This record gives sequence, C-alpha cells and structure tokens, in this order.
Amino acid sequence: MTSEPSDSGRLERALDSLRGLSVGDALGSQFFVPDNLPLLKRRELPPGPWQWTDDTEMACSVLYVLAGHGRIDQDALAASFAERHDFDRGYGPAVNRMLRQIRQEGADWRELSAALFGGRGSWGNGAAMRIAPLGAWYAGDAEQAVHQAEISSYVTHQHREAVVGCMAVAAAAALVADPAGAPGPYELLRGVSELIPKSAVGQGVRRAMDLLDYQDVATVAAVLGNGRRTSAHDTVPFALWSVARHPGDYERAFWSTVRAGGDVDTMCAIVGGVLASRPQGAPPASWLERTESLPGWVPGVPGA
Repeated sequence: MTSEPSDSGRLERALDSLRGLSVGDALGSQFFVPDNLPLLKRRELPPGPWQWTDDTEMACSVLYVLAGHGRIDQDALAASFAERHDFDRGYGPAVNRMLRQIRQEGADWRELSAALFGGRGSWGNGAAMRIAPLGAWYAGDAEQAVHQAEISSYVTHQHREAVVGCMAVAAAAALVADPAGAPGPYELLRGVSELIPKSAVGQGVRRAMDLLDYQDVATVAAVLGNGRRTSAHDTVPFALWSVARHPGDYERAFWSTVRAGGDVDTMCAIVGGVLASRPQGAPPASWLERTESLPGWVPGVPGA
C-alpha cells in the first residue's frame, strides 16, 4: 500500500503539473495567430514570450485552494476565481459575467452557476482545462481525485457532461502520477473510464481506447472532437487519447494535439497538465523558459 505523501510532495507534483499546463496553454494559444500557422507544419516554435490564458489562471486558483485547505473548498475556490479574474485572459462571456458579479456585487456562485444556460448549467470544457494539478495532488488516489474534481466543477460548471469531463482529466492525472508507476496507454483510458459515470464523455473515452492504434490525428479528431464546440465531451476524449498515445513525451504530444486544431490552447493545457504530473512528462526546459511565469501568489512559486 502506498504511504500517504507529504503536503510538500503533493505541492511539488501539482506545481509540476501546473507548469506543464501553462506551457501547453500558452504555446497552444500562439496557433490561433494566423501568421504562426506555417510554423505548425514545420514544427517550429513561435517567438516568445508566450502568454497563458484563463486556463492557467483558473488552474492557479485550484492549486492555491488545495495548498491552503488540503482539499477543494468551493467558497474559497469561487472567491479566488473572482479575485484573480483578468478579463483579458480569454474567459468565455458567461464566466466573465459570473466572476464579475461575484467580485463586484457579492453574488452567490451557487445561484449564478446553476442558472447558466437556462438552468442547465455550462457543459463547456472550462472545469476540465484547469484540473490536472488536482489530479497530480492526489497521485495514486484516483478515486479521491475524481471526488474532489467533481466538487470543484460545480463552482462554474454544473452540467453533468462538464462535471464528468473534469473528473476524467483529474483521474488521468492521478493515474499518470501514481508513485507505483503510470499505467500503459490502454490501461490509462480504461482506468479513467471505470472511474467516471456513464456519459457522453465516458463514451468518448471508451472510443479513444479503440483508436490508440491510429496515427492520423485528423481522423481521430473527426471521431472524438477537437474542442471546436468548447464542450467537455468534444474536448476531453481527444485530449486523453493524445496523453495515452504519447506517454511521457510532452513534445510529441503537444505537436500531435495542436495539429488537431479546434480549441488548441485548452486541449494542449489538458494534455500538458496530465503528462507533466509525472517528471518524465515535463515540458522541454526551453519551452518553459519562453512561457510567461506563474503568478507569485501561487504556493511554491518564488515570491509566494
């Protein structure tokens, strides 16, 4: 039985995941710029520095709350999201409005989140994009990672597909970061599938298992989605396919993911965060150097 990791070990592992997430987010977002698209075909990096988006900003709050509470405290998470909210980071309009209301008007996140999209809640990929560091925090305890991810999702995303997408990414990161050893590609996706409820996300993850032998990214993206609709079930299955397809190889996984197009910064943030939850999956040092530094209020970051 694996011994309980120390808080410092949890923080170090989650911070590694956060750095991997930030590189994927920041570098992936560069390929929304038309002038950079020719670089993609040659696998050439655009000039730095690369600025990260709302994906990383919200993931920073996840780690901030974990470090401060040892678990997800929904009120603390909502407060951190609202306090750190930077409109220019690329948030969707619904979350922009929600976080502004919390910060400026003292509105209740429970009412706002539940009321989104006619009371159905958001099924977007925003909860999934930020959660890999939580999975790394709970390395080797994927069930607890899934539970805490579910709790975290409700702060902004209450549609079942969004919640399950968040749970799936956390499960993947916890399994990859397991001190006993990361599972193989098929075992990783099967493990995630067994940890999450029946859903469109779950169907996509199971479909991804059948596509592990496919090398053509366009074909896989056509089947699984590429985040173009920004829904959890259009994003998470492909991202986890890319993780499973490129175990421990951040660079290859990034280029494969970004070639799929769609919501590339979020897709690459998920892939990068999950892979970097294990030291072998860390991003290249030169990529990290070109990426905007994490904010000083994040625990474990110099200046925190």
